[in-house]
Amino acid sequence: MEKKKRSGWRKFGRILIWIFGSFLLLFIALAIYLVSVSHMTPPVVASNQALQLQRHQLDSTSYTLGNNWFRKSNSGLYEMYVEGAPFERGVINGKLSGELIRRQEDVFVAQFSKMVPSTFYLHFLKYFIGWFNRDLSDHVPEEFKEEIYGESFSASTQYDYIGTNYARLMNYHAAHDIGHALQGMMLVGCTSFGTWNDQSADSNLIIGRNFDFYMGDAFAEDKMVVFYRPEKGHNFMFVTWGGFTGVVSGMNDKGLTVTINAAKTSVPTAAATPVSLVAREILQYAKNIPEAWAIAKKRKMFVSESFLVGSAEDNKAVIIEKTPEGMDIYSPSQNFITCTNHFQGDTLGNLVSNKLQIKESASEYRYERLTELMKENGPNTVQKTVNILRDRRGLHDANIGMGNEKAINQLIAHHAIVFEPKKKMVWVSTAPWQLGQFVAYDLNKIFSMHGLTTDHEVYDSAQNIAADSFLLSKDYIAFNRYRQLRDEVNSGETVNVKALIAANPAYYHAYVLAGDYEFGHKNFAQAKQYYEIGLTKVIATKGEENHIRKQLKQCIAKLKG
Repeated sequence: MEKKKRSGWRKFGRILIWIFGSFLLLFIALAIYLVSVSHMTPPVVASNQALQLQRHQLDSTSYTLGNNWFRKSNSGLYEMYVEGAPFERGVINGKLSGELIRRQEDVFVAQFSKMVPSTFYLHFLKYFIGWFNRDLSDHVPEEFKEEIYGESFSASTQYDYIGTNYARLMNYHAAHDIGHALQGMMLVGCTSFGTWNDQSADSNLIIGRNFDFYMGDAFAEDKMVVFYRPEKGHNFMFVTWGGFTGVVSGMNDKGLTVTINAAKTSVPTAAATPVSLVAREILQYAKNIPEAWAIAKKRKMFVSESFLVGSAEDNKAVIIEKTPEGMDIYSPSQNFITCTNHFQGDTLGNLVSNKLQIKESASEYRYERLTELMKENGPNTVQKTVNILRDRRGLHDANIGMGNEKAINQLIAHHAIVFEPKKKMVWVSTAPWQLGQFVAYDLNKIFSMHGLTTDHEVYDSAQNIAADSFLLSKDYIAFNRYRQLRDEVNSGETVNVKALIAANPAYYHAYVLAGDYEFGHKNFAQAKQYYEIGLTKVIATKGEENHIRKQLKQCIAKLKG
């Protein structure tokens, strides 16, 4: 009998070993498959002689390479001019701004690791993104692949475990899309608008936008204003960061502007052209709205996005709306346009997902506040546009707390920008957020320069717009104190939650943080009180309201025992 038992256990053990071995082989095969499909082959370039080029230093923060140049402005912005063929300008971009490319990747990886602290999930995401983007190259124009490849030679070698330099830079161009799609993170909750004819004081088209993309404070420290003179297409400028040649905000020398606003999207099933590269292609190759539409139409995207396109030639702006399945255009009957994070076109505006976005997100509220301010201010000017972009209050000037997603100015913006297309003028915000001075650039002057022989400012100082007086207020000091305490709460540190609330008493999220903190310390009566107060404030999204109500219900249950 004992022999039969031992024989049975041996048989069971062999089965377990076989099952474990099969799973192990399957896992190894899957890993090999993922690595193989996620490998990204660089484009073949006609000549790599550009790699021999060397930059020359003018002073501690400025360099030249032929007609190309890179410098740090006294405004705090980095400025760069690049010209040439795709691979060549990518190499030159990298050689001039290599320090920023490497520093930006350090920040990006550190922030991503902070958001996903589990080593297991980081490795899983690495392979998932590699698999998901396995066909990414097939959807990117050859010109942009060559440019990114040239730039990749200046990227860091310390992240080889993530992928090759080229593969990483390509994937970073799709990071916005992947994060937006997979998590519904709404890291991009932007606001943009435009006026023309009777809605502008001088009848000219004026466009303003906040790029509310937040990946930590360090991510926005090294903003770049880049001027491109490509071998083909139009000269253009755009605001970006090291290693990123896609466009989120820009204008070309024909007076065509492009800014992007995220919209509600479903989880995609396969890679397509990153939104920023669609915007880049429009900026480089379109001179009017019909040409912008034609370019957007030929590109397949894997997330939903709104492109606000302004045109000096047409003296108006429209919104090109695009999803993985469809496309629409919103062209208003009045002489102004507003864009937040939902669709307005006749077709996409009626999508169930879009109606849910309007109902549950902060988008509709910001849209209404934007419209309210535009009507109150009368015919628009550049200064008025900046004032609107800096507005921190809610509907009817209500105090909804500093940093509320329902405010136009959420105090998280990577940058804000204003365009006056007919004059080829652009104003770019300086730190912090959109509160610092707006620096003026005249594209006519920039593109008439022939290299940089001495380090000097290239902005038009006479047209700069002064910093927001809010920076000198007690409220600004209080908000920074709130951010500090908020970060301490999120890091699990011991915090005086009364001080947290006192620093931003009108903001619902201060009470959410306080409630969650006390709930975590089993102080359910105090947590209940904070949640109840939070529900009386202007809450940004339905999801956050649901969280408060769920926590409040748990508090009541805990108190009843």
